[in-house]
Amino acid sequence: MVSRRMIGTAAGFALAAAASAATPAAAQGASGESTFERIRRTKKLRTAAVAGAAPYYHKDLASGKWSGFYIDLVTALAEELEAELELSETTWGNAVLDLQSNKIDIFFGLNPTPKRALVIDFSVPCFSNAFSFIAKKGFEPKTWDELNKPEMRISTDVGSSQDQVATRLLPKAQISRFKSVDEATMAVQAGRVDAQCLVMMLALTAVKKNPNVGHVVVPQPVFATTSNAGFRREQDKTWRDFVNTWIEFNKGLGFVRSVILKNMELVGISESDFPPGITL
Repeated sequence: MVSRRMIGTAAGFALAAAASAATPAAAQGASGESTFERIRRTKKLRTAAVAGAAPYYHKDLASGKWSGFYIDLVTALAEELEAELELSETTWGNAVLDLQSNKIDIFFGLNPTPKRALVIDFSVPCFSNAFSFIAKKGFEPKTWDELNKPEMRISTDVGSSQDQVATRLLPKAQISRFKSVDEATMAVQAGRVDAQCLVMMLALTAVKKNPNVGHVVVPQPVFATTSNAGFRREQDKTWRDFVNTWIEFNKGLGFVRSVILKNMELVGISESDFPPGITL
């Protein structure tokens, strides 16, 4: 007898296989031109940024100018390619769709999850980032088990890596999903939830900006992810391989680390603010 679970699993593998088979042809288009070839021909590099995500991305509302360490990295990458940088705005949840639809060529700041890996490719890691929580005042959870209870109210931003982690590790908790990171943070401050699941870099930034929102906790055991660049999946891997070489070369020179630390300092964060045992 075939169980429903087996049927569902088989269907999932079939869907993944179909997506993998269909994506490369669609991505490279009728002309067969790869992403790398198009960038070299047009001298334009397309990417996107997320508002309110300092120190990754920050948009000055008065001038419209973007800053952040991923802006610095992708700007340096464009200079290496002698290409003009074309920047659009997106959300964490929509970034993968922007890659799939050929709206952008690369997006920095994606955590490589199995679900995302079904449809896009990833670069080598830029740095490591622990999953943490912004907890309301007086709430001091020490472990993930303490958070995985029916009475626990957790907020997260829909479609993000922290949304997927909270869904996977906190199945008993009440999870409220919001459109943006800021909205999920406001839910903590307003007392509508007990804590917000968020990667540590963003959690430290939010609390530094507004100490009244709560405090950062990293529950045990520590679960961490890496922050990588994402690419549209295509048969020609030259673009991905070039970016991997560029990242590794610049990590070796200390450029990637210096850019991260510089932008952390701009939002008032230093490595000394990291919880004990947590590093980049």
